Amino acid sequence: MPAVEEGTSYGTPAYRIKGKLLARLHEDGVTLVLRMDYETRDFLMQFDPDVYYITDHYRNAPYVLVRLSAVDPKELLEHLERAWRSCAPKKLLDGYSPSWSFESES
Repeated sequence: MPAVEEGTSYGTPAYRIKGKLLARLHEDGVTLVLRMDYETRDFLMQFDPDVYYITDHYRNAPYVLVRLSAVDPKELLEHLERAWRSCAPKKLLDGYSPSWSFESES
């Protein structure tokens, strides 16, 4: 996705856009910290608690913890794109078309 910068956060690999954290590997090495609006986060944690959860540290922040071993890769990619769209400047959004598509896959 355009303008995404690689870096670190809390000593783990992280991705940002314009300084805003999109996602990072949690310190446990098996969980992803992912930017997400509160409404979607709360729904996913209720709908699929084996995949999505939070700790007290993230309770008041727009992030969800995602168990990488349990999440559907297509679903994760969609969440990553939504996170990017929530932080990307309008100029980037106007011309963006994802280079991937799941429509042709069975």
